[in-house]
Amino acid sequence: MGKKTSSAKKKKKALSKSASLQKPKYKLSSAQWVSLAILLAITLICFFPALQAEFVNWDDDRNFYENELITTLNSENFFANLKSIFVTPVIGNYNPLPIATFAIEQRLFGLDQPFYWHLNNILLHLGCIALVYMIGLRMSLSTLGALLLAGLFAVHPMRVESVAWVTERKDVLFGLFYLWGMLLYIKTKVEDKSIWRSVAILLCFVLSLFSKIQAVIFPVTLILIDYWFSGTITWKSIFSKVHLFAFSIGFGLLGIYFLRDQGSLDSSADYTFFERIFVGSFSYFIYYVKAIIPFRLSPLYPYPSNMPAYFYPSILSFVAGGAALLYTYFKGLKTWFFGIAFFTVNIFFLLQILGAGQGFMADRFTYIAYFGLFFIAAYYFDHYTTNLNTPIKYAILALPLLSYGVMTFQQSRVWTNSGTLWTHVLKYYNKVTLPYGNRANYYRDIGETEKALADYAATIALDGSKAGPYNSRARLFFDSGKNSDLPKALEEYNKAIEIEPLESEYYTNRGATYARLGKLNEALSDLNKAIEINPQFANAYLNRSVINSQLNNVDGAISDIETHLSFKPYNPDLWYECGRLKNLKNNYAGAIPNLNKAIQYNPNKGMYYVERGKALFSTGQGQQAIADIQRAKSLGYAVPDNVWNTIMQGR
Repeated sequence: MGKKTSSAKKKKKALSKSASLQKPKYKLSSAQWVSLAILLAITLICFFPALQAEFVNWDDDRNFYENELITTLNSENFFANLKSIFVTPVIGNYNPLPIATFAIEQRLFGLDQPFYWHLNNILLHLGCIALVYMIGLRMSLSTLGALLLAGLFAVHPMRVESVAWVTERKDVLFGLFYLWGMLLYIKTKVEDKSIWRSVAILLCFVLSLFSKIQAVIFPVTLILIDYWFSGTITWKSIFSKVHLFAFSIGFGLLGIYFLRDQGSLDSSADYTFFERIFVGSFSYFIYYVKAIIPFRLSPLYPYPSNMPAYFYPSILSFVAGGAALLYTYFKGLKTWFFGIAFFTVNIFFLLQILGAGQGFMADRFTYIAYFGLFFIAAYYFDHYTTNLNTPIKYAILALPLLSYGVMTFQQSRVWTNSGTLWTHVLKYYNKVTLPYGNRANYYRDIGETEKALADYAATIALDGSKAGPYNSRARLFFDSGKNSDLPKALEEYNKAIEIEPLESEYYTNRGATYARLGKLNEALSDLNKAIEINPQFANAYLNRSVINSQLNNVDGAISDIETHLSFKPYNPDLWYECGRLKNLKNNYAGAIPNLNKAIQYNPNKGMYYVERGKALFSTGQGQQAIADIQRAKSLGYAVPDNVWNTIMQGR
């Protein structure tokens, strides 16, 4: 009996010891939840102007409102299009998850309600803020310290580009999964470990990679988190991330491949690699400055035409940064090392040393990187305000957040539309052609012809050696709807071709102009030339198909449409046109697959069903033909009497 009692006591003691070793789970108090809710509400106010913004002609077009995988999406092809999104880069970038969210938004809200698209960006940003707050608390910050950390992350003006620009959905989406993965990993440090939590961390990492290639640095961030909790960097910490590094390398190589394949790595080709190092060091220095004083914020920081002399001394920023990391690590200045290292590793691959992009800096690049610098500020806020009264702490906390919040509200208004966007850029960079050209395109598209012409003239005055502005100005004349403007368009296209005689687009556009002028032979000659220069330029085949149809070369028109569709397979009207032309040639069996495709991409156009009904009837499929013309009629399409009578009587 005594032995049993002794054994029971030992077991109870062991259980008690085990329980004492178990890490406690952290839960936010009611006051902390209220503080977070207030911060999120303030953030929403700061970004309110973004909710009233339009889409802009700064990559929004190519990412979604002119992206056929988005514009043709419907219930029939939803999953097929989503699959294509995950294997198709956009402008050299592989970020399929944000593109997939655009596809879903197009189905839910359409392309004429940008409010919801902007709202979703803001909601994702709010999610990131909540995660930053929780991370701060679990990294030993006080409630007010974590609130300052999250507040700086929330309303710093350098956030605006990532939140107010719909295309930068990739920032807030990658940030959400990146920070979520960080939080889960920190929980393994302060709470407990589990296989499911490890799986969740990996899942967050992969989703972050699918959102933006910048996430490749995630394993290094986790090593820095290990350092924060242990005070040292160990080989064990590094080797435990091998599986994550494998994903980083794979996605990194894929990203470089797509950038190189799309020609996006050579945007600053006028700079040598040696000079680009100084571009990187200057950016690194300026990002530090703008973390404190966010001055001259611009959606575009264009490369100077020549390397400015003041870029060269900035190499000291790399020297100073490296020295600071070594000094703080070996001196055990844990907060400084963690913050500087976090910022450096998360910004380093974005310093444009490889020259990708049209600007040498971008506010959006700091979205995650600034967490490190903000953490230093929050930690020392805690350290130096320990003995202060709570009202004084709140006053110190409110001062930077209020200042930055007002700036963020104002900066959000820059993104109201393409006109306000490029006007703001021109405030700082009025000797650069890109903002004039893009603003001109905006004015052209909204019918502000005189303003557009003035901006095109300014573009050409700055640099008349580029063909692009002449091509864009020609489109203004071509689209005016006035026959008297067509000779002006022709003159502009001639100038573009004179400057750049090996650009397929310019011959294609001039060919379309000749066609509008009734000069079909000249049009055909230009389109043939465009295809000769670039056999993969899809629009040349599309335009030539129209000319061939007008010249009664139906076989040639069919061949051209099929070639165009091999490059751009998501246009239902072209699938329909191909099927219609095959019906004209009595190739009814060949027409049916084309018309099936048209209906797949747009099941709500009655004429598609009528044309397929004719093909089905002619191939002996009477019942299916009847179903098609009845469907067309139910959609409100006026089915021709002869088609209706023929098919209905043929049953």
